[in-house]
Amino acid sequence: MKANEPDALSKTTRINQLFDFYEPLLTEKQRTFLKYYFHDDFSLGEIAAEVGISRQAVYEHIKRAEQVLESYESKLSLLVRHESLLQLTAELVNNVNELAIAEQEKQALMSVISQFTISE
Repeated sequence: MKANEPDALSKTTRINQLFDFYEPLLTEKQRTFLKYYFHDDFSLGEIAAEVGISRQAVYEHIKRAEQVLESYESKLSLLVRHESLLQLTAELVNNVNELAIAEQEKQALMSVISQFTISE
């Protein structure tokens, strides 16, 4: 699952996003393998050498950790909710920009929107 595969980038992006949300729920071993593989771009062989197990074992650990992340997302939907909030925020910003009101009022509204998205 490296860059030469068609959906490698989108899969890596998704796993990294899920990891951002659910990292605290993973075991230390799951965090380690996912960080090496998806964040640090280590090969299976490099990870195997680093932790002293076979490449097949590394592959199985990574696949299981991916399944755990997907399981958390299917139950909690944090990534889906986050993406929805980003989309709604972008639409709100566009709507505010189209309002026929004074620039100062637009800036005040944008400030409120900004505070809301930061606290999310």
